[in-house]
Amino acid sequence: MNSTETTDQMQHAATAVVPALSRYWETVGRAVRAMHEHRSLPGDFTPGAELPPLDGPVRRYLEASEAAVARLPDYRETRMRLLDLRRNPGTRTTKTFGSLLMVARAVAYIRRTGEPVTLLTPSSGNKATALRDAVLRAHRAGLADRDQLRIVSVVPERSRAKLWDSPLSSDPELRRRNPVVTYPGPDPAGVKELARAYYDEYGDLLRTRYGSALWYTLDIANYQAADTVRALMEAELMPPPPAHGRVHAHAVSSAFGLLGHHYGTSLTGGGEERMPPRYFLVQHLSTPDMVLDLLHGDASRERMPRFTLETSTGLYHQSSDPHFPRTTHHPEEVIDPTFYTRAPMTSRVMTPLIKANGGGGVVVSLHECLARYPQIREMLRPAGVELPHDPRTVREWSLVMVFTGVMEAVDRGLLTEPEVLVHGSGSYAETDFSPIPAQRLQRAADTAELHPVVSRAMGPAASHRGRRS
Repeated sequence: MNSTETTDQMQHAATAVVPALSRYWETVGRAVRAMHEHRSLPGDFTPGAELPPLDGPVRRYLEASEAAVARLPDYRETRMRLLDLRRNPGTRTTKTFGSLLMVARAVAYIRRTGEPVTLLTPSSGNKATALRDAVLRAHRAGLADRDQLRIVSVVPERSRAKLWDSPLSSDPELRRRNPVVTYPGPDPAGVKELARAYYDEYGDLLRTRYGSALWYTLDIANYQAADTVRALMEAELMPPPPAHGRVHAHAVSSAFGLLGHHYGTSLTGGGEERMPPRYFLVQHLSTPDMVLDLLHGDASRERMPRFTLETSTGLYHQSSDPHFPRTTHHPEEVIDPTFYTRAPMTSRVMTPLIKANGGGGVVVSLHECLARYPQIREMLRPAGVELPHDPRTVREWSLVMVFTGVMEAVDRGLLTEPEVLVHGSGSYAETDFSPIPAQRLQRAADTAELHPVVSRAMGPAASHRGRRS
């Protein structure tokens, strides 16, 4: 902000909107440099921590990082606010921030060295969409051309309906350079092992053959630095936390975003007199691992309450643990395939943070989300967030899940603090995008099947191949 007066005005506004990454570019740049000094494994390629200068083309590229803080109606006696991180119409998820930052680092590397970069990213869907959107934005902004900057995405087959179509898949030559590969294995998290194994086996070979670096992008630091903008926005655009602290609620798989927020609090000033944030995790029954770890110290499903089928309704019930849904369609249901990580390493950090500073977690069911849906839809309208009237058209459930979790926790006495800031990490419906048609997707079950796809992506254009043969 340019003045205290403007800061005060925005802190008391119903909704404050900012271009987050460009606004905090220098601070985020310091975070990138600090995090990446010692992060990469020996032998792993990284484009380094340098960011391009914030000139006109870079500002246009970063326009997709718009975010907002909005005041919502209270729920019972709890003051509710929304940190809206899903405003990019090309993704509608918070993955935009980390993706824009990663691609910006790749751009800086390409300018510095002249070597092209191909990103290799495993994803449950949203991360791939966001990185592909960032690559396309970089092309359109003139930051790098289609030969210099490419991306290969590996996603579980069950996530196909979440993959957004774009010129990277509709244009034949861009599709070759930027393939989306579906993985048919039984464990959706297997995309991580497949991409990692492929990088280890072929990364150096491809660099020698094609003169292009392959960047395996799955590193928490790649997202944590970008997610510091959450804390920077909170410090600038919101009043100070109340005396009992502010709860930060988030639907999570690994809680990268909350860890980025936590790191960001060290960059905002205020020191020890500021109340530390309290984190509240919301998960679904398929992967409740972080909540289990928080409650019991491990992620064993043996720790889950036992659900009993009520034959008269066809629903499963339990009443022994208020941290889990009382009613569900199935004890292992998947609300959204976005949440697919089992036993995430991040629990080793998040559980102690919550134990030390307060917070908690709950697991929600689709039955609960549907019951709360009309109420959540009305609550979000003052913030300019329009959920579809028909929940059957929802394709990204993060926003509905986190509000369901907060409301259930308040009702059950699990969340008693006076203020909750909901991190709105994702929400979109079938009307927001067109899925990538099946015929434009590749398929690979192992590194041998993945290799020709990546080789075609990193190789020269067809006309060049023809001249060399």
